[in-house]
Amino acid sequence: MPEERTIAAWLTDMDGVLVHEERAIPGANEFIARLRDTGTPFLILTNNSIYTPRDLRARLANSGLDVDEKSIWTSALATAKFLSDQVPNGSAFAVGEAGLTTALYEEGYTMTDRDPEYVVLGETRTYSFEAITKAIRLIKGGARFICTNPDTTGPSAEGPLPATGAVAALITAATGREPYFVGKPNPMMFRSALNRIGAHSEHTAMVGDRMDTDIIAGMEAGLTTFLVLTGSTSREEVGQFPFRPSVVVDSVADLVGRV
Repeated sequence: MPEERTIAAWLTDMDGVLVHEERAIPGANEFIARLRDTGTPFLILTNNSIYTPRDLRARLANSGLDVDEKSIWTSALATAKFLSDQVPNGSAFAVGEAGLTTALYEEGYTMTDRDPEYVVLGETRTYSFEAITKAIRLIKGGARFICTNPDTTGPSAEGPLPATGAVAALITAATGREPYFVGKPNPMMFRSALNRIGAHSEHTAMVGDRMDTDIIAGMEAGLTTFLVLTGSTSREEVGQFPFRPSVVVDSVADLVGRV
């Protein structure tokens, strides 16, 4: 590590770091247990805006990981908090699923398709042509365009599925309006997570498996960054990027002793 910082709080990605294909990655349970037992503030971050924290808690439990839903921070939650800070108790036309609509409701937002202040695009497994058409018309009518995350594809058993970023590109082509993306790699998501747990960037670490989202966003937010090799990025690929993580480790198991 270039400089030894005291790490008092942790942010960690979920897929590729803690779980892979619904199975816990070796060491993940010990890492989470260590954070919990020492009372160390932490949040699990995900760009997935489909599910509520309660849904994701159940998914992690099925993988053998015991995590409180309050320790999960999604791009939908970050988006809802961002909108609430911008326009408290505003209105939005949301294209997404329960993870997004629930987060917006809990921040006091009204869902409407009549002159909303925002069109908010999240991830869904059933993008509706009617809903996308409505979003295009509302944006052309003056609604501001927000997206939960820029991921262009998502995984499925049959192969990649079009995700938020791909549908956002369609809407941009039809409207000429670029969206504001809240989720990773926007460091905004990390700053909202830090505020959530009352942590300071100088003493917080980010654990991720992707250089182009987790590591760059953590770096731009001023965090110590740990790249694990259990997900999307191999050790050989690290050198292809113009930036580097603070530390590269084989897996989250190597971080248990650092908590």
